Amino acid sequence: MDTVALTRSIKEKALEIGFDLVGISPVGPFPESQFFKEWLSKGFNGEMKYMERNSERREDLRRVFPEARSVISCGLNYNTEYPYSINRVDKQRGWISRYAWGDDYHEVIKDRLSKLLGFIREVSPVEVKALIYVDTGPVLERVYGRYGGIGWIGKNTCLINQKIGSWIFIGEIITNLELNYDSPVPDRCGTCRRCIDACPTGALVKPYVLDSRLCISYLTIELRGKIPVELREKVGNNVFGCDICQDVCPWNRRAKFSRETSFLPREGLLNPELSSLLELAEEDFKKVFRKSPVKRAKRGGFIRNVLVAMGNSGNKRFIPHVKRLLKDADPLVRAHAVWALWKLEGKDALETIKGLLAKEHDPMVREEILNVMNQGL
Repeated sequence: MDTVALTRSIKEKALEIGFDLVGISPVGPFPESQFFKEWLSKGFNGEMKYMERNSERREDLRRVFPEARSVISCGLNYNTEYPYSINRVDKQRGWISRYAWGDDYHEVIKDRLSKLLGFIREVSPVEVKALIYVDTGPVLERVYGRYGGIGWIGKNTCLINQKIGSWIFIGEIITNLELNYDSPVPDRCGTCRRCIDACPTGALVKPYVLDSRLCISYLTIELRGKIPVELREKVGNNVFGCDICQDVCPWNRRAKFSRETSFLPREGLLNPELSSLLELAEEDFKKVFRKSPVKRAKRGGFIRNVLVAMGNSGNKRFIPHVKRLLKDADPLVRAHAVWALWKLEGKDALETIKGLLAKEHDPMVREEILNVMNQGL
C-alpha cells in the first residue's frame, strides 16, 4: 500500500470509527510554539505549572519521540441539542460547561484512537511506532489540529471548524509513518470580536491571547485555592467551566449536533439546582461525578464554586444551605461560605461571621472573615 492509499484508508477508518474530523500534519516545529513560550513567560498559565515542565517537548515532538514523522489529529463533536448558557437558562441555577455534561471525553476518544491505531498496524506495509495523546501529554493539540486542516485557532483560542464550530474534542496519534499532509485552514474570524467583548472577566486580553488567571474555566477547574474576591461576582452562576466565548461565536450558530450519546447531559447536570449540589458530601461527589470531567475540581473546589454562584444569585432561600457549610471540614469551603453569606445577607450576616473568628484557626478562613468584617464597617 503506497502513501496515498494508506493516508486515505486511515482517514476513512477514522470516520468509520466515529470521529467527525481527521487531518494529518508533519510533527513541526511550528511558529506557534514560540508564541506558547512567550505566553508562559507572561505567567498566563497561572497555577498550571505542568505546562512549564514540558515546554521544550511541546515545542518539538521529536524530543519525546525521535522517530515521529506524522501527527494524525482526530476531532469529535460534543455539541448536544440543548440551550447555550446565554440563552433560555435559569440564572438562579448553576451552569456546568457543555463538555462536562456527560462522560469523560478522555476515555471516549482514547478508545477510538486505540482502534484506529490497531487498524493502521494491520494495513501498514512497515512497522508502526506510535504514541496516543488525549489532552494528557506535551502536545500543542490545537496547533496540530490547525496544520492538519481540522480548523483554525479562533480569537477565543478555541479550534474552530467551518461546519462543526468549536465544540470539538481532539486526540492525536503520533507515528513514525510518512503520510500525506493536509493544508492549514485559513483564519475565518475576520473582524469579529464577540468572544472578546462577551468575556465577563476580560480573560481574552487581546485576539488569540488568553490570560488563564482571569478565565472562569481556570478559576472553577484548575485553581486550587480561593477564587480572587474581585473576580467572584464575574463568575456568575458558572460552577464548572464556562461556555460564553463559544456560545457567542457566530460559527456555533448552526453547529451540527453530536451523534455521541456519551456526551448527553447526565441527570441533574443541565442547569442544575444549586442547593442540591451544595449538599454533596465527599462520597456523594465521587458517586455523582464518577467518570465525569467534573471530578477534576474535587469536592472542595466544586462546592467553592457553588457557593460563589449562590452568593451571586441574591436569592435568600439559599442562606440556610450556606450557613451549614460554615462548619464544613474543608477550609476552602468555609472561606467561600463566609463570602456567600455576606453577599446574601449583607450587614445582617456580620454577627454570625464575627462569631466564627474566635473558633476559626485556619489562616485562609480567618482572612476571609476579616475581609468581610472590614467591608461591613
